[in-house]
Amino acid sequence: MLVALGFAMVALFMYLVMAKKATPIVVLILVPVIFGLFAGAGPGIGDMVMEGLLNLAPTAGMMFFVIIYFGMMIDVGLFDPPVRWILRFVGHDPVRLVIGTALLTSVISLDGDGSTTFMIVTAALLPLYLRLGLSPVTLTVVAALSNGVLNTLPWGGSTSRAAAALGLTPTEIFVPMIPSVVAGLIATIVLAWMLGTAERKRLGSLSLNRGEAEGADGTASAPADGSAPRRPGPADEGGQATAVITEDGVITRPNARPRLILVNLVLTVAVMTVLVADVVAPAALFMVATGTALVINFRRAEEQLRQIQAHSSSVIAVVGMIFAASVLTGVMNGTGMISAMAEWLVSVIPAAWGPFLATITGILSIPLTFVLTNDAFYFGILPILAETASHYGISPVEVARASLVGQALHQSSPLVASFLLLIGFAKVNMGQHLRMAIWRGSIVAVVMLVVGGLVGVYPLL
Repeated sequence: MLVALGFAMVALFMYLVMAKKATPIVVLILVPVIFGLFAGAGPGIGDMVMEGLLNLAPTAGMMFFVIIYFGMMIDVGLFDPPVRWILRFVGHDPVRLVIGTALLTSVISLDGDGSTTFMIVTAALLPLYLRLGLSPVTLTVVAALSNGVLNTLPWGGSTSRAAAALGLTPTEIFVPMIPSVVAGLIATIVLAWMLGTAERKRLGSLSLNRGEAEGADGTASAPADGSAPRRPGPADEGGQATAVITEDGVITRPNARPRLILVNLVLTVAVMTVLVADVVAPAALFMVATGTALVINFRRAEEQLRQIQAHSSSVIAVVGMIFAASVLTGVMNGTGMISAMAEWLVSVIPAAWGPFLATITGILSIPLTFVLTNDAFYFGILPILAETASHYGISPVEVARASLVGQALHQSSPLVASFLLLIGFAKVNMGQHLRMAIWRGSIVAVVMLVVGGLVGVYPLL
């Protein structure tokens, strides 16, 4: 019964979110509660939710101040110099911009932290997407794919968990998988090229339609502020932009602090260094950083308050979803749904499929690391699969390697806090992102799985 309830709950959750029947926060709260009651949780469901809430509270606290901090850094113009350079580099070519998104995300992902990567990529590139009229969903999809592939690094979340669960070292799992990771990055760049080409065609059609509507010469009237005409894009649907970016790369921000750019850069580099070094709790780090940045850039209390309020909608959206996700994780763990689902999956695998358990593990990792947390999959399901595979001559390290391929899709899971930060920063609807990301992430994962098998890091067939 728990197995049926677990899968039914996940299926209903996905349907409601992707069909936009309700907001993700509502779905994350009400669906698990209803299914938890059916599972017999009773009054104990409150304790389950509180346990999940306590586990995610540090992440939620960090996200609260992260959004304000980096939102403030954008407003004061810290990221404007690289934005101007990238704008000149990509010109008005959507293809180069989308491919650049994949490359930039891949480079920054080398630090192993998804939240940091998404914050930097979104801060640097989102203004360009809005300026050129590209859909921010394209940005979030490409960034999530690139970061997911690099989440397999030895210091990444998936590899470290697989190593801990099976008593292995992260390097012996990862190093043989390098060809597979490279293949995943190439597949991501190809998909980015396809997305960029589609955006270029869409914008070309938009320009043609506008030209017919505006007159024979196809010219558009300039805005009253004297900036160059701007293509209508997603920013026009989601409210006013915080900056004006002209054709020649001139950026005008009402709260820009050009004289403080070096101070803000030093502060941000220091914050990122301490974050990567992991010497201070991230939530505490960003609390102090946000307070310091507010004092440096906005001396008056009224200005500080307005700056906080300017990013309140993003804070509510992201932190609200993190707290809501604690209901889902708490109920699934507390009712035993996750354990039951794992045991059932192993029991239904026919004995004749035993020699192919490495490949089966890789295939299962694609949907399971999406609907479950990495903790649930790597500590709950992987040990069972590895133990079963050992009876067919497949070593635990081979199973562990195959289990990494699902990370290409995992970074688009609603259960991943950094993903919630990504779509919150970009103001992208979760359902729109998932419709574009699920099949693309699955393709990248399959490419990684096949290449890994072909180079012999685990038996493929």
